[in-house]
Formats: sequence, C-alpha cells, structure tokens
Amino acid sequence: MNDRAHAKSSAPQVWLPIPAEEIGGLPDSLDYRFWNGEEDFPADPAAVEFYVVPYMQPAETTARPLSRMARLRVVQTLSAGVDHVTPYLPQLPPGVRLCNARGVHEASTAELALTLVLASLRGVPDFVRGQDAEEWRPAFYPALADRTVLIVGYGSIGAAIEDRLTPFECDVVRVARTARDTPRGPVHGLSELPELLAAADVVILSTPLTDATRGLAGADFLSRLKDGALLVNVARGQVVDTKALLAELETGRIRAALDVTDPEPLPAGHPLWHAPGVLISPHVGGPTSAFFPRAKRLLRSQLRRFAAGEPLDNVVTTT
Repeated sequence: MNDRAHAKSSAPQVWLPIPAEEIGGLPDSLDYRFWNGEEDFPADPAAVEFYVVPYMQPAETTARPLSRMARLRVVQTLSAGVDHVTPYLPQLPPGVRLCNARGVHEASTAELALTLVLASLRGVPDFVRGQDAEEWRPAFYPALADRTVLIVGYGSIGAAIEDRLTPFECDVVRVARTARDTPRGPVHGLSELPELLAAADVVILSTPLTDATRGLAGADFLSRLKDGALLVNVARGQVVDTKALLAELETGRIRAALDVTDPEPLPAGHPLWHAPGVLISPHVGGPTSAFFPRAKRLLRSQLRRFAAGEPLDNVVTTT
C-alpha cells in the first residue's frame, strides 16, 4: 500500500447518501463512502465515524448499520425531525452527537404549509374535481386575509411559515415548548395552548415529534377549535390522534390539510382518504428542488467543522 492509500484508509470514515464529488468542497482529510440504504454496505460499518442518514428511506433501513458502528462520533440527519433515529440511540457508543438538518427544510416546508392553507380555504380540491368532471363549480370561499393563524411549534420552520404568512394580512399567534419574546411578538408556551385554540381560524402544526407532542392534537385539542377551523399538519402524523380527527371531520365541523398522517403511508381503504373536508399530500414538505443545495451546504459546513475539531451545528443530543 502506498503512503497516500494508507493515509486515506486510516482517515476518519464518513458515509454519505450523496456522492462526495457532487457535494464538492469537502475536506481532503476524510475518507468518504457513498451509501443510500442499499443492501450491501460500502465498507465495514465498524470504521465509520461520521454517518449521514439516508434521506426518505425507512427507519429500519437507515438504522441497520448503527449497532455495528463502534467508532461512531456523529450521526447527521437530513431531516428536521430525528424521531426516526432516536429509538436506536441506545445501540450507539457514548458521546455520539446527533445533529439534525435545521436550515435545510424551512423554505420547502413553509411553502407547502402556505399552499395547503390557501388550497383548503379557497376550495382548490373541489375545483380539481370539477375540472375532472367538466363541471363549473362557483361558490363563496373564505380568504386567508383577516384570519387568525396559530402556529404550534415555533422553531425555525414555524418562523419560516410566518415569513410567508406576513403579506396575507392575517394575525399570527405563536406557540412553542417554552414561552419567550421575539421581535415579532410573544411566543406562548405549550401550556397556554388550550386557551389559544378557540380563537384560531387556522392551526398549523410544525412541532417536532416528542413524548410531549405525540397525540397533542387529540380529542380535547380538536374539540376546542371553532366551527369551520382548518387544521394543517406539516409536522409528523403522530402529533395528531387520527381517530379523534376522524370523529371531528365526520361532523363537518372542522377541516384538515395533512402532509403527514398516522399511519404513514396512508393505506388504501383508510377512512382519512375520503373524510369530508380533508386535503392530503404524501409527506412532501421537504423533498423539493430547494433540498439538495441546502443539504449539500449543511454537509459541507458540518464536515469542515468535524475535520477541524470544531463544535458542530444543530446538535440535538449526545449519547
């Protein structure tokens, strides 16, 4: 083995779901291997020190090498949520940093949230059905202007959603895990949510899935919504109690626009498909043309920091 090959083989190994040459600008001091969830591993997982989790692959696929990664130091997701990784953290050595993709999905997810709000309020699904049936279906629809929009989960994605709501002349109310003040106004704590729901015309869920938010939009939450309210979920399907949501939807009292569902993918024959007042998109908040430039920028920055021994961004937890 020549000196250069030996140096490369002894360099910290990084598994990437995007070929290193497509990212560009990565440190030469690291050994890059491409793996996007294929059956065969590109090398022995025991040598991996920095693992970038394949995007939009099943959790059981992306977790498959984790228990064998004895030298692992960093797990980097390309999603804002890390709930698909956290169940496997006990398999990892101590000191592994789990980092999320804050900064990658804000634009795409916020765009979709606004799209779902406008499409639902202005009756776009019915227009599409009318076009398919060659029927002209005029009606009077609610506008977003003058409405109160409650954003539940006011992190970077929630703030990006407010950015896009600002020109629409609506009032925005913000809720996060803990209360705080921002230049735009107060962020209410999650404990205040029950009192805030009744005034909301639109409720947008953009919260991470945690023990505190699992089933958050349950029967009590939904019963507090005013008649005609619209629930939009761009968070995780399990933030909403599907059974409770179906019960409310069947009355026609509220409507929903869901980019995520529980279960997911939503199977054929599930009652959510045909529940009244529901618009469903197939978990497409993140995968747009905006994804790759931002994902590559994040990986370039994180790997430069890792190679230099500098603190990483977006650290969610350490094992």
